[in-house]
Formats: sequence, C-alpha cells, structure tokens
Amino acid sequence: GNVIAQVLKPENSEKHFLLDAHIDSIGMAVREIDENGFLKISTVGGMDSRTLPYREVTDHGEKALTGIVCATPNSVVKENARAIAKASEIFVDLGMDADEVKKLVHIGDRITVDCDVAELHNRCVTGSFLDDRCGCAAVIRAAEIISQKKPHCGLTVLLSTREETGGQGAKTAAYAVNPTHAVAVDVSFAQAPGDASEENPKLGSGTMIGFSPCLSKEMSDRLVTLAKEKEIPYTCEVMSGTTGTNADDILITRAGVQTALLSIPQKYMHTPIETVCLDDVEATAALLAEFVISEAER
Repeated sequence: GNVIAQVLKPENSEKHFLLDAHIDSIGMAVREIDENGFLKISTVGGMDSRTLPYREVTDHGEKALTGIVCATPNSVVKENARAIAKASEIFVDLGMDADEVKKLVHIGDRITVDCDVAELHNRCVTGSFLDDRCGCAAVIRAAEIISQKKPHCGLTVLLSTREETGGQGAKTAAYAVNPTHAVAVDVSFAQAPGDASEENPKLGSGTMIGFSPCLSKEMSDRLVTLAKEKEIPYTCEVMSGTTGTNADDILITRAGVQTALLSIPQKYMHTPIETVCLDDVEATAALLAEFVISEAER
C-alpha cells in the first residue's frame, strides 16, 4: 500500500504541503498456466512487450521464482512470423513441469523483470523501476532539506501505489491527508535516439516544470521564479490537457487542491533500461525544498 509520512504537523491555518511520487512500477501478471507448465502473461501498466523476450524475470507467488521470458527462435519460424510478439503471445518458462508450477504459482501472481541498476557516464544511471523510484528519491531528499529548516507549515510525503494502473493510491491518500497544496513528482520523456522532437529535453538539463490547464498556474510560475533565483537548472513542459500523472487525481480531491508537477527527464520509459541523470534528480529535490520553504512564509 501507500507509504505516508507526516514530516511537519500543520498547526491552525498553516499551509499543508503534500509531496507525492509513485513507488509502483509496470510489470506483468500470470494469466494462465498451460499444460506444459509455461506461464501466459498479461501486462500490468504500459509494459513495452518489445523488451520482454529472453529476459530473466521473477514470479512473486508462494516464493520468489526465477524464470525466463521465452519465444520461438527465429531459426524455426517462418519469415512472415517474425513480427514482434504481443504480450498475449509471450510465455514465461520456470524450468518446471505443469504439476510443479501449479503448486507454487497462482493466477494473478505478479511478475517483474530482473535488471540491476548500472552507472553510466556523466552521472547517468540505468535500470528498471526508475519510473518513479527516482522521483521518490527526490521527494525524500527534499523532505530532509525542509525538515532541517523547520518552516511554519505542514509537510506530508506520499510514496503512492497504483499510479501505473489508474492513480488510485494518490487519490485515496490525498483525500486522507487533505493538503492545501501538492506537488507531484514523476518522470517525463527525454531526448533519445530516433526522437526528432525538440520539445523533449536532454538528460542533465534539470527538472521539468509542468504547465497545464489542470495545474495551478500560480504554483508553476512560482517554481520558475525560484529556479531562476536559486540558479537551479530547469525546462518547462507544456501539456494541453491532463498530465497523465498523479497530479490529475490529487488536484480534484475533496474541494480541490492547488497542485503543481515536476518531472525528471528519462530515456527509454517503461523498459528495463530506464535512464536518468542524477543531476536532474538533485535539481528536482532542490527546487521542491526551495518552493515549500518559501511558500510557507508567503
């Protein structure tokens, strides 16, 4: 479930800030066990099925079981059958027969892709689950900085679940916390090979400040002002409607919550090699902290 931490208790009519990042990730679930013991799977969230074949995975059932995502080798399929398999056509091999599998695996078991985090050059890191664990790191770091300054406001950190499947975690938690202001932190698209868009920033360009008809324009403008004053690197991300993040659910909680969005640029989203720059994570944390500290006294 959600992890909710009250860092500073709101007193009287003080502002109460909620900092949110989602701790869940995309993955798979067991849909069926066939007569040979292979697992048929369904995706959970926006999993890119192109990345799945020949990956090691873990089934989280009665106990953690290592498996591999299998596909028919190209050498034995017809030329016209070599199209990328859909998730519904992919199987997981646990190396067991059907009777063994059925004792340990159940329909609905979650399956995750195994992939270690690795350091690249220029303070970049790659691995699975960085959407949105890097946002969680930024929120936690910001809360550490804010708690040291002890501003006159309430502060709650939310590491929410189910963002990838509909935002239910943030929706219920925001209702319970009842903040006056909120900032959601997620990832967004960075420039990657084959991406001709000039709108997407490069890794290392700083945090991304969201502008959307749904978000608080006052808060977005204030974030830009603070970033300039404190020389925190940033870019602006303009969205024409909803944001596709937890911000959409938090802002309509109860009678409404003034909400902003900060995003960390990320390459290869929803794959086992999601890639971010640690400088962007730090910039996000720094701007979050400056925002809460300054707004508490306004």
